Amino acid sequence: MATARLFDGDGKQKGTVDLPDALFAQPVHKQSLYEVVRNYLANQRQGTHDTKTRAEVDYSGKKLFKQKGTGRARAGDAKSPTRVGGGVAFGPHPRDYGYKVQRKVKRKALTSALSDRAGAERVTVLEDMRLDAPKTAKLAAVFAAMQLQGRHTLFVVESDGDNLWKSTRNLRGVRVLRSGDLNAYTILWADNVVFTQKALAGAEEVFGK
Repeated sequence: MATARLFDGDGKQKGTVDLPDALFAQPVHKQSLYEVVRNYLANQRQGTHDTKTRAEVDYSGKKLFKQKGTGRARAGDAKSPTRVGGGVAFGPHPRDYGYKVQRKVKRKALTSALSDRAGAERVTVLEDMRLDAPKTAKLAAVFAAMQLQGRHTLFVVESDGDNLWKSTRNLRGVRVLRSGDLNAYTILWADNVVFTQKALAGAEEVFGK
């Protein structure tokens, strides 16, 4: 069974906590990780690139010079793709790069990513905190006290943890996700994954079945 260090609301270690085997003690399936990361990056692409065809270039359609008698190669209008400033042949146009991956592949990639981080002792658990209002300085002090290694930290909060989410979203090197929005790409991006206790239970409820 995988375990993680448990920290209190001030960033002091209190002991350890057991992690659910269904999420944190699974084989690391590299092919699923590859497919899901590739899919995630493809879905993030805006696909707004565009080039003008010869029908869209704002030039006259008049023939540049007569066909014969000039000693030059024959030429049509200035819109030709072979001429500087002409239209682009077979250039990119707006498109959607997104595609779908099977749910079971996503689930396998997620458990693989979590198990990889747990195996490297990069998963920690933070006791539930109650904030009446967003307090970025408070969370910054907590993370500093935890002395997490690496530059990137993923903070996973419970689905209704709005104040925690708002308190963390502006911290440098920290990304925050709700427990139901976990994905393999962001987990692999992070050097450390920090769960609140409620978020850990929520992730097990959603993804541990």
